[in-house]
Amino acid sequence: MTAPLIAINPLHEEDEPSLRLRTRYVDAVRRAGGLPIVLPTPLADPAGRDAELRAILARMDGVLLTGGDDFHAEPLGLGVTHPAAQATEGNKQAADLALTRLVLELDLPVLGICYGMQCLGLAGGATLHQDVPSALPAAREHRGGAVHAIRPREGSKLARVLGVEPLSVVSRHHQALRTVPPPWIVSAMDDETSEDGAPAPVVEAIERSDRRFALGVQWHPEIALPTEHAPRPDQGERGAPGLESGDALLRALVEAAAAGPRS
Repeated sequence: MTAPLIAINPLHEEDEPSLRLRTRYVDAVRRAGGLPIVLPTPLADPAGRDAELRAILARMDGVLLTGGDDFHAEPLGLGVTHPAAQATEGNKQAADLALTRLVLELDLPVLGICYGMQCLGLAGGATLHQDVPSALPAAREHRGGAVHAIRPREGSKLARVLGVEPLSVVSRHHQALRTVPPPWIVSAMDDETSEDGAPAPVVEAIERSDRRFALGVQWHPEIALPTEHAPRPDQGERGAPGLESGDALLRALVEAAAAGPRS
């Protein structure tokens, strides 16, 4: 069987226009059995961007929306951008949102990671906590590779892929979705509480049941846990703890892409 083509959105360096992509995303797609293709759309002329996107996506089988910087709030109608935000370059943000909306319109299988999950939600009208430490002071640290637990929602697609038991994940974000409008549902939350026992209500995954495969996770499934976090017994022996669950998510995307459009 021919490996499905998985389009990946890169970062955009504005100072000297160029694209940049961490190879861990490419490696994760390859491990899952997909053929990674890097999208050039942040460099496209906005006037012709949507037509170019549509032409490229017509040849793709699935899409991986990668992590990135923070969202520039004003273009989204979400107020003034928080001073702590490291805002995404404007052309990239606009291109990523256009890409996301078109992917959902075409019902291409899509997995969003971190910024990519937020992009899925924001493209559908979600709202944003621009700075988790100040908006959710009870939440544990989620920046800089923090390790914490998440719990998939029973009955969700995420739970069918990962199970319903809590699992440890790696986070690198300080923004998070605040509200998630239908047809999106929240399929995982932070499974931890603060030091004083207060809940830590960070949205950790979203999905849509009206699409072949549309799932976003706030953590980084392509990053292994730090070595002091041993794999769970049911995850088997691996050289990189935590990648078993991450690879399962990528395999689910690639399998949905390989299955082709539903009849």
